[in-house]
Amino acid sequence: MESLDDVLLDSDDKMSKSVEVLQKELSGLRTGKASPSLVEHVTVDYYGAATRLREIANIATPEARLLVISPYDPTSLGAIEKAILAANIGITPVSDGRVIRIPIPELSEERRKELTKVARRISEETRVAIRNVRRDANEQIKTLQKNGDITEDERDAGLAEIQKFTDDYIKKVDDLLAAKEKELMSV
Repeated sequence: MESLDDVLLDSDDKMSKSVEVLQKELSGLRTGKASPSLVEHVTVDYYGAATRLREIANIATPEARLLVISPYDPTSLGAIEKAILAANIGITPVSDGRVIRIPIPELSEERRKELTKVARRISEETRVAIRNVRRDANEQIKTLQKNGDITEDERDAGLAEIQKFTDDYIKKVDDLLAAKEKELMSV
């Protein structure tokens, strides 16, 4: 049998994970600067297994606008190149047979606005996920009260706590989005 504390802890955990996912998604959105997070989650077909790029190669940024990918296994160069092109992140890898260099082009105003829209969409999806967690938790708390496991006062306190979690996490989403928009729009 779940208790009120279980419901509260579970909800906090799920909301926290939603924000973590948003942070990862936003870090993958390209700004004008080179960042390993741009490609580290690209999935490469490595000997028949889907493997994340960061697990089979070293990703470095020797300059502000250049990524250098050094595979641990030189035979995987072609597969890495294909995976980066297939990831459709608007960058073109250049291989010299040992490493892959990826020059990061300056973003056009139009592309910046497009990326800002993508960031807003991802953020809204995260807000919806957080609200869904709130809805589920509220239903669980009301069920606990109906079954006589908690009092009306405990129910009201639980609902208030869930709303507080929701407000806090949605504020975190808004802050992350504002920071990303500022980063995208700064030249």
